Amino acid sequence: MLKNIVFDLGGVVVAHNEEGFRDKLGKFFDFVFGPDMKCVPSFWYDYDLGLLTIDETAAEVAKFRDCDAATAKAHMLQAIALQEEVEPTVELIKELKAKGYKVYVLSNMSKEYIEFLRKLPVFDLFDKQVVSCEIHLGKPDRRIYEYLLDYCALDPAETIFIDDRKDNVDAAAELGIIPFHFDRRKPSWACDELRKVIYEGK
Repeated sequence: MLKNIVFDLGGVVVAHNEEGFRDKLGKFFDFVFGPDMKCVPSFWYDYDLGLLTIDETAAEVAKFRDCDAATAKAHMLQAIALQEEVEPTVELIKELKAKGYKVYVLSNMSKEYIEFLRKLPVFDLFDKQVVSCEIHLGKPDRRIYEYLLDYCALDPAETIFIDDRKDNVDAAAELGIIPFHFDRRKPSWACDELRKVIYEGK
C-alpha cells in the first residue's frame, strides 16, 4: 500500500512560464531545458550539486554561449524568476495531503533555484525535502535515493517517485521504489494517470 509520494520539482511541481521563457531565454538555455537533456554540460550538474557558485557557473555558461559572465548570470536569474507552480500537480498534492499521504521532494536543484521556489505556497505542503545542492548528491546517483529513504524513514515498497526523466525513475526502481515517469508536456493527463497508480494500484 502506498503511503509516501515523492515528487521531483522541475517539470513536475514547477515549470517555467512557457511564453516568457520561450520568447526570452529558450534558445539560450536549450542545453539545459531543451528536448535532449542527455547533453547537459557537467558544469550545470556541478551547480545543481552545490559544487559551483552561481558566479562560477555563469562564467562557464558565458564560455559555452560566447557571451560575457554578467549577461549569463542575468539570464540565469531571469530563468529562476520565471518559475511558477504547475497547477494540476499542486492540486494533486493538496488532495494527497488531505487524504493523509506523506508528500516529499527529491530534486536536483541549485541553491538559487530552491531558495526562490521555497517561497511558493506549495512548499508548505511537503513533509520533507531532499535537494541536491544541500547534500552534494544528485539523481540518478543511487546514493541520493538511499539518502532519501534513510532521512525520511521510508519503506521503498510503500513509496512512489515521480520525475519527468526516465533515467531518474529507473534508478529509483532499482532500490524497490515504485517509479512514475511524468509527462511534463501533459501535466493534467499525467496527474490523472498518477491518481490511478496511487489510488488503484494500476
